[in-house]
Parts: sequence; C-alpha cells; structure tokens
Amino acid sequence: MPGHTENEITVNAPVDVVWEMTNDLPSWPQLFSEYASLEILEQEGDTTRFRLTMHPDENGKVWSWVSERTVDRKTLSVRARRVETGPFAHMDIHWQYFKVPGGTRMKWTQDFAMKPDAPVDDVWMTDNINRNSPIQMALIRDKIEQRERENRTPAVSRL
Repeated sequence: MPGHTENEITVNAPVDVVWEMTNDLPSWPQLFSEYASLEILEQEGDTTRFRLTMHPDENGKVWSWVSERTVDRKTLSVRARRVETGPFAHMDIHWQYFKVPGGTRMKWTQDFAMKPDAPVDDVWMTDNINRNSPIQMALIRDKIEQRERENRTPAVSRL
C-alpha cells in the first residue's frame, strides 16, 4: 500500500516571509538540518530542477537525488516530485501555506511508494517521514521566527 503523510506547523511570521524563506532553494542546507548541499540544475519559469545531497547517514552512506519543484505563489502551494527516484517507485510532495491568526500554517503532504527491492518498505518510510518532518518543520519555524524577532528589534545606536 503506498505511503501518505501529512505534517503541519504554524509559524509566527507573515506568509510572505515564510514563503520566501522556505522556497529559497539555495538556502536549504542552512534551513534544513539534513541537507548538506543543493545544486540548481535547471530553471524554467516557476519550475526548478535541482540535486539535493544529504549528510551521511548512520552507516556513512550519502543519499542524493534530483527533484523538480514548481511553485505557485498565487495559490500559496508547491508541487514537487523526485526525478531520480532512488529507492522510491515515486515520491510526490505538496506544500501548502495558509494565513492564520498569528502567522502562517505550513502543511507538507507526501505521497510515495517504495520499490520492491528498496531497503525499507512503505510502512517504515511513512513512520520515518512522520518522525522527521515535524523535526525539520520545527527547525524551520524556529529559524524563521528568530529572523522575524531580529528584524523587529530596533538597532541600538552606539555613542
């Protein structure tokens, strides 16, 4: 049975700020703790093809893949898919942003299936994504909120 996950978090920042920071692909290695690098391969209109490389896992293996991501600022949504699927038969991602009292609700939905010869199955990967996404979302929230606090704090002049 294919995997499906939905994770969300509210960020105490305007939707424009959350949108800009989370869709600035070159900054992802500083925004996410799991990514070592991101290389933009091609960009056409609102669609970007890029290579993501993770930090080595507990066995020293470095995972890397190519994804394609299309942003739609008007609907505050992003659709992405793995082009190089690796152990996945497919991986489709949908990010949504909602203006809510106190900030922005960010929701990540992932639909996927593992290949029959993958080292893990759909259930394992679903549990893994549901463990990791909230961690990454909280890190991102904290970084965005920290930046917002710094931007609101007036600079102290020196005498």
